[in-house]
Amino acid sequence: MPFFQDFFGLFLTYSVTMMVFTDGCPPPTDLTYKWLDPFTVNISWKRPMGLPDNTTKYQITNHKGKLAQTPHRNYSVSLLTEEEGKGYGHWTFSIQTFSEDCKPSNESTPANITIYSPKTRAELVKDIKCFISSKEMNCSWIPTNPSLTLNMFYSICGCLEESLKTFKKCDRPFSDGKRNVCEMHTDAPPEEVCILVETEAKMSTFKPELVVPSLKPKVTEEGDYLKLSWTRPVYGSSDCWKYNICYTYCNESICQDLKEENMMKVPYVKNCFYEFRFTASTTERCIKVISNTSEVVTYGTHVPSDRTLTVVAIVLPIILSACIILSCYCFRRHREIICPNIPDPSAIFKEMMMNGNKELKTTTSSLYSPVPEPIEPCRITLVTESSAIQQNY
Repeated sequence: MPFFQDFFGLFLTYSVTMMVFTDGCPPPTDLTYKWLDPFTVNISWKRPMGLPDNTTKYQITNHKGKLAQTPHRNYSVSLLTEEEGKGYGHWTFSIQTFSEDCKPSNESTPANITIYSPKTRAELVKDIKCFISSKEMNCSWIPTNPSLTLNMFYSICGCLEESLKTFKKCDRPFSDGKRNVCEMHTDAPPEEVCILVETEAKMSTFKPELVVPSLKPKVTEEGDYLKLSWTRPVYGSSDCWKYNICYTYCNESICQDLKEENMMKVPYVKNCFYEFRFTASTTERCIKVISNTSEVVTYGTHVPSDRTLTVVAIVLPIILSACIILSCYCFRRHREIICPNIPDPSAIFKEMMMNGNKELKTTTSSLYSPVPEPIEPCRITLVTESSAIQQNY
């Protein structure tokens, strides 16, 4: 009797399996999720009935595309506010079954699950930067609403159960008047650190922008070249870094990229004044880290070139000679105006002494004499009372 029961069970399982395989791979079932910490969520599901466990794989995708393919029935992922796409506090994932035993298609239709954040996601801080050294970070930020009380936590990023043990609070933040600052200490490499900022009702999770101190280049003269040298940042390996060098000289500007090397030479024009600026950043294969722009490094002095001195030595005498010739020509042409003839004063006094009377007579005879006007004679006639009045016209 037990033999018949085992045989019937195997036959039933084989029949169901064959029926499922001929209809294509079935999707996973019973999708659930659990938050391991404020950054990490674990998604789990059940294997479809009838598929062998050793040949079945599962593909996980979201709005960014394919994330992973795993034979396990669970998957952990870090969900950060800055990576949530178009959603606000929720993410949608799709799980597909893959098996070579499925016919005619070896993949299933996707099974979807939507994950919701424990708190409302919001932008609580902006312009956050973390200056890093070997195992320490000094992070600073500007709060979007200074009236809110913010709590900041940091931990290891990734799908690690140990992240709960490294979850620490920034318990002594301070402000420099413009930005809030927190010193963070962790045994993990800086690229694995995630930050949580939260209030009573809202939260925000993100990976900070990592910044190293600015470079301090040195400039030395070697023959016809200027040698630029600097010490690479202490963080990361030498093959992770690339440098951008911009410099100006003699009214020309040049920018040049350099990978891995921490030295370069540029042609030196000795009568030019040079200004150098340096920035560093990691390459695409390494965690993104940048440096602040260095202070301006100068070299040389503003000195006119030899050619300029030659031109000045030739042109200046020519201009000066032309000005002298033109001045002489103008002086000769307008000599009577510029230098008029002035009589001898002694001759004037001598002539006045010798011809004083003559000049007096000449002056008297030249006086004006009026011409006498003609006067008509006046006639007076006596008249009587009886005579008529005659009118003389």
